[in-house]
Amino acid sequence: MATIPEPPISPEIVVPALTQAIGRVLRRLRADANPDGLNFSQSATLALLEESGGMTTADLARAEAMKPQSMGTILAGLEQEGLVERKPHPSDGRQVLFSMTAAGAEARRKRSLAKHAWLLAAVAKLHPAERQTLLSAAALIKRLGDS
Repeated sequence: MATIPEPPISPEIVVPALTQAIGRVLRRLRADANPDGLNFSQSATLALLEESGGMTTADLARAEAMKPQSMGTILAGLEQEGLVERKPHPSDGRQVLFSMTAAGAEARRKRSLAKHAWLLAAVAKLHPAERQTLLSAAALIKRLGDS
């Protein structure tokens, strides 16, 4: 008896499944691997400062596609926690640069380690064949992000 080949899977089926899966993993990472209790916007701001060094409120707001007032609120909270500090702008005395403190760098390091540990434990529960499938999927997802 001949087997009938399966029809190709359309992007309309793949996209919602992928979106839901990635969203669920990200939500679990944010909830379960968050030793410092920072929200997503605070973590994203620290990541920007870690990558770019000192930035103005306006530069940070543009990078995160938000209003400067909203970024100012995020920075005020991070500053109160001692995770960022203000420094005078080197060429414009009217502006202030925000940079990450040593405590901010430590919070980023702890969060990164917690995410890694959470993912490691989750992946360790998978069957070896599932891990291989996940590794192949990771390469495809990376390619999607690079395109």
